[in-house]
Amino acid sequence: MIEVDFTLPESALTVQQGVGDICARYDMDYWQRCEAEKRWPDEVWAELAKGGWLGLAVPEEFGGGGQGLLELAVATETLAASGAAGGSAFTYVLTPGFGALTLARHGSDEQRAALLPKLASGEIETCFALTEPDAGSNSLAITTSARRDGDDYVVNGQKIWITGVQRATWMLLVTRTIPAAEARPRTNGMTVFLVNVPEAVAAGQLSYRPIPKMGANTTPSNMVFLDDLRVPASSVVGQVDQGALVLWDILNPERILLAASALGGAEVALRVAVSYAKEREVFGRAIGANQAIAFPLAQVKAKIELARLMLYKAAWSFDRQLPCGTEANIAKLTASQAAWEAADAAFQTHGGMAYSLEYPVARLLTDARIGKVAPVTEELLLNYLATQVLGLPRSF
Repeated sequence: MIEVDFTLPESALTVQQGVGDICARYDMDYWQRCEAEKRWPDEVWAELAKGGWLGLAVPEEFGGGGQGLLELAVATETLAASGAAGGSAFTYVLTPGFGALTLARHGSDEQRAALLPKLASGEIETCFALTEPDAGSNSLAITTSARRDGDDYVVNGQKIWITGVQRATWMLLVTRTIPAAEARPRTNGMTVFLVNVPEAVAAGQLSYRPIPKMGANTTPSNMVFLDDLRVPASSVVGQVDQGALVLWDILNPERILLAASALGGAEVALRVAVSYAKEREVFGRAIGANQAIAFPLAQVKAKIELARLMLYKAAWSFDRQLPCGTEANIAKLTASQAAWEAADAAFQTHGGMAYSLEYPVARLLTDARIGKVAPVTEELLLNYLATQVLGLPRSF
């Protein structure tokens, strides 16, 4: 007999409670101010670090919680649902997700010993640099090159939409050590490096320019320029030319954690909409009594619960080193759709008042829209399901 248990493990429930207790001290106005002032949520970040909630995926021997992606996803969802929504909750992806989880799985003994304790404590932070202006979502087509020169590699290229460079001590940088045109198979020839950002900036080998954004301004995103950047060969994460193996273990967790972020954002939008629908009276009754208002909100609730099931399944599969690409893509697709529909329903519920910045609806709407195009477009997620899962012919 096969038993299926849909309850969260005690470890995840503890995370949900601990992160939730911290977030409960910061109301919606706090997150509105962070967005308006374009500033990192320093107060929340400091409390998460103090409570040990940044090192969930760091092995216990390095001062972390020894847990996995499921706990990280629950933490991200809880943070987003508290009022941070999708944009601000991305702060949790940069270091616990990109940095700690990746190094715990793929870092050398020296890298793990040097960096994991500081990542767990929040003493250092990380960012992730993959996307390029010309390659876009085609990650295999990146052209940032790394060539061996003695004990170092020399890196040249550009990256775009790199979030959190300003705060990062270390950057996980994806390069080509074999040009894409020469690589057989195409996934060969990719190499991931750890780059010390402050040192590279001081040497004039790495520079960045912030990109003005319509939302998610608690975490600035940037153009990054790499000019004869020298990186020690000891800074390779995983193996030279085999970086695709590391990359998949970054991209699948990224999609899962951003699905968690979107799901929390959907919860916020639904909560805001329901509250307004209960309080706002027109024609002598609360507008929530009208099916035109109530039914779209009920549909959103159903979609949130469905997306959450796939989110937890994807994270659970990753933690058990089971194939999770399909689950991660479905989780990202459905959670982002739920977030957008929730924000749109909240906007419609508020009517003209949705335009007022006294309400959080505008922030929730811009946050939710991100998920339909980043870090991978909805169309590419659907293309994956069509070709890789359903076996339909490729269009290219």
